[in-house]
Amino acid sequence: MTAPDTGLEIELKCQVPPERLAALTRALATRTAERVDLRARYFDTPDGRLAAAQLALRLRREGDVWVQTLKGRGDGLMQRLEDEVPRDAEDGDPPPLDIGLHRGTAAGQALLSALAGGAPPQVVYGTQIQRLKRVLRHGGARIELALDVGDIVAGEARTPVCELEFELLSGPVPALLDLAARWSARFGLVLDPATKSERAQWLAQGRVQRPVVRATDPALPAGLPLAEARAAMVASALAQALPNAAALTSGGGNADHVHQLRVGLRRLRSVLRAFGPEDAARDAALGELFGALGGTRDADVLALTLAPARAAAQAAGLPLPDLPAAAAAPTGLQRLQEPATTALWLGLIALTVPEAAVAAEPWESVALPRLRRWHRQARRDAQAWATLDDDARHRLRKRLKRLRYVLGFCSALLPAKAWAEEAKALRRLQDALGRWNDAVVARAALVPAGPVDAGAAFATGWLAREAQTIEADCARATRRWQRLKGRVLKPKQKSRG
Repeated sequence: MTAPDTGLEIELKCQVPPERLAALTRALATRTAERVDLRARYFDTPDGRLAAAQLALRLRREGDVWVQTLKGRGDGLMQRLEDEVPRDAEDGDPPPLDIGLHRGTAAGQALLSALAGGAPPQVVYGTQIQRLKRVLRHGGARIELALDVGDIVAGEARTPVCELEFELLSGPVPALLDLAARWSARFGLVLDPATKSERAQWLAQGRVQRPVVRATDPALPAGLPLAEARAAMVASALAQALPNAAALTSGGGNADHVHQLRVGLRRLRSVLRAFGPEDAARDAALGELFGALGGTRDADVLALTLAPARAAAQAAGLPLPDLPAAAAAPTGLQRLQEPATTALWLGLIALTVPEAAVAAEPWESVALPRLRRWHRQARRDAQAWATLDDDARHRLRKRLKRLRYVLGFCSALLPAKAWAEEAKALRRLQDALGRWNDAVVARAALVPAGPVDAGAAFATGWLAREAQTIEADCARATRRWQRLKGRVLKPKQKSRG
């Protein structure tokens, strides 16, 4: 895959740690570099139609030149629709906005659809940026590096900008990813897919935290080559994971961001487990990141799970059991900020750019037999739920998650009614198993390391009684799922004739 001629922008955005800004500036400020003063005004309707359609419409003064730009919906990773039109201006005043300039383009059609029947666009926020840019040749590609430092302004509110953009001007996409990986390792850059217009919208809305991004499965029809289907599945998982990771590294994330990031990682690992390509180092790095985030997630879940037990101990007049101390290992946030994690993300993005397949193997010929095997194995384990030990139950829980995520990616290949029933039953079963796991973690955390603590002993007994209810819920949910008998994956009967 190479850079397109027109209509599509391919770029990566990275946040620059403040302590590395000076060194990065020196590396960019060579004889061929250019400094540009950028002043932009962004437009939207009073009811936010363009933001809702994921469109960004701006007039920007670039030095002494005015440019009107429309950017459209992207893939959440590195591609966006883009149409730029130079504008004439008199006496330095900004030219009037002209919607018609974008007619005949894909982004322009999306703009006209969003504006139909609405009020005219008006200025809603702006940016004041000092850009230092330089074009490099790398791996057969021409890539522009642009260091933007300044502010996003919405009314009286403002937020700083300090980011480095890598834009592919021509050549292969892998060259862009490789160059970004090299500079990220050198200067500690952190990948962040959020655009300036998105950040400005959050500022204008008074958001303290970035929105949480949840999973959306792509519709993948039968007949796609396996490489293309896998690329779309990896892209879908990354489009969920990366924004939530960026919310956490920006300092504005919460427990829900952690949870949805871990869901994105589970979806990603499930795809790679099912369809490859095999890469032991990559899979180990993903496992370590998932584990580090699991420590962060477990601390939040533990506090919620133990809350009623602690309240019961307090009501009984017993001392409150202490929550376990945080582990000394690197936290999930620290992992996310490490250069190795940025390199991991970039390597995964590379999987969303499939090479042309020599033999186009239909993806369903691999996916459906594998899912049937996973489904049979999970059903056997679920049937023995009552006799499984904790380790075996935990393995079953992970298998069911993997099964559900890959089934979601394959939903276009499945009978709609059977998939709806399967998805509902699996959700209920996963919810029950999740509560079982939380109770197991909480009880283990209350095991006293020293003298018996009365409050901890009371809370442990309280959790044991609660576990009986959870066990019954797990058994019911398991039976409901078993009754479906795997119909969602039954091979279609060949017609007789």
